[in-house]
Amino acid sequence: MKNDREVASRRPVEERVGDWDEVYPGGMGRALLPIINVQASRCMDCGIPFCHQGCPLGNIIPEWNDLVWRDDWEGAIERLHATNNFPEFTGRLCPAPCETACVLGINQPAVTIKNIEVSIIDKAYDSGFVRPQPPEWLTGKTVAVVGSGPAGLAAAQQLTRAGHTVAVYERADQPGGLLRYGIPEFKMEKKHLERRLEQMRREGTVFRSGVTVGEGKLNGQALKDRYDAVVLAIGSTVPRDLPVPGRELGGIHQAMEFLPQANRVALGEEVEGQIRADGKHVVIIGGGDTGADCLGTSIRQGAASITQLEIMPQPTEDRPNGQPWPTYPMIYRVSSAHEEGGERVYAVSTKEFLGDDDGNVRALRLVEVSFEAGKLVEHEGTEREIPAELVLFAMGFVGPEQPGVVEQLGLDLDERGNIKRDNDYATSVEGVFVAGDAGRGQSLIVWAIAEGRAAAAGVDTYLTGSTQLPAPIPPTARPLVV
Repeated sequence: MKNDREVASRRPVEERVGDWDEVYPGGMGRALLPIINVQASRCMDCGIPFCHQGCPLGNIIPEWNDLVWRDDWEGAIERLHATNNFPEFTGRLCPAPCETACVLGINQPAVTIKNIEVSIIDKAYDSGFVRPQPPEWLTGKTVAVVGSGPAGLAAAQQLTRAGHTVAVYERADQPGGLLRYGIPEFKMEKKHLERRLEQMRREGTVFRSGVTVGEGKLNGQALKDRYDAVVLAIGSTVPRDLPVPGRELGGIHQAMEFLPQANRVALGEEVEGQIRADGKHVVIIGGGDTGADCLGTSIRQGAASITQLEIMPQPTEDRPNGQPWPTYPMIYRVSSAHEEGGERVYAVSTKEFLGDDDGNVRALRLVEVSFEAGKLVEHEGTEREIPAELVLFAMGFVGPEQPGVVEQLGLDLDERGNIKRDNDYATSVEGVFVAGDAGRGQSLIVWAIAEGRAAAAGVDTYLTGSTQLPAPIPPTARPLVV
């Protein structure tokens, strides 16, 4: 009631677009330290803290806010780690549904919960408060976790700490999943991932990178025969496509073709035949976080122009009446990438890609649209062309890849193509569990970590008959909506 909401200042645009470092000076956590105690004091310690409802992890937010205000950083990280294995990831990448559920946010700017969270974990690393927590004894049971994204890592860390011998399989050459190759360095420097992986290794988790489960001798059945339990955390990786005339032209790519290559180069690797935006007119189809990542990456590569298309109308800056507190509203948000350049065009649909004489895309024809009675209606006379020499699809994903381990194990799927699971995250095949987007569908990082923790509790119960691991959400839990 005494202090206004304040966030850390980002580096000047002209400075940060010249490198791949995080957009905050010295890193996000350190940039926040001068203001974070006062921001933590804004927490009202509500009798019924609805921020808990916004966060599927069940983070005990008022308690660690109070500990930060009292300058008890070791107590704060203990309280934060009690519910969240990876606050350095969520504090940088989660869109903070906890903040839109903050009680203070009913009539004032909400508490900067996400900023306080990342300050706690960065301070904890700097102070040596993040230590390995190896199990006191081993159960003799073995678990394979397939996929090393946030869900797989959370499940692996929980099961390792419960005393099981855990191996994490990752088809990429290094663990981390999209945390490593899907998230640009300016959004989260990979040192944050590396030091968490090092903690997990010291606890006993084994990582087997460059191994595609479902190919060669290590097929689904061989994996099941080798381990006492299997956790599939393979994500929702089949991208949504746009089958309009001209789709076959060169220069049209999925975001997850473009971003991993750029991330590898930013980390010092060489990528033969890299898809680049240098000097090109870039069009990004999709207005979400992945589209913003493509935008920031294209700017740093020196694109001539960048246009980001969104089929929905431009959101309002204030919470819509139909999305009341404490739901997560669709409002106009500006990411760090949007501050750096590019044009955002709303309420348009792509009609056709136009090519040049060499078979490459040169332009995109779009039309203005609106939703009327639940149907998409094109507005006559609004068609126009915009230059497009590189087109990136950032329209989300439709489900997990079925060829390979999913088909080999004969897993049942739901009506949306996701892997079916029961209340303990167990699939239709005994001893095989699923966590994260592969079972839920495309979702947020905070839901993936919550599912990984909950699935670990289900696996532990299956292996030992009981568990002391927390299960923050059932698989049927969904974000709070009207």
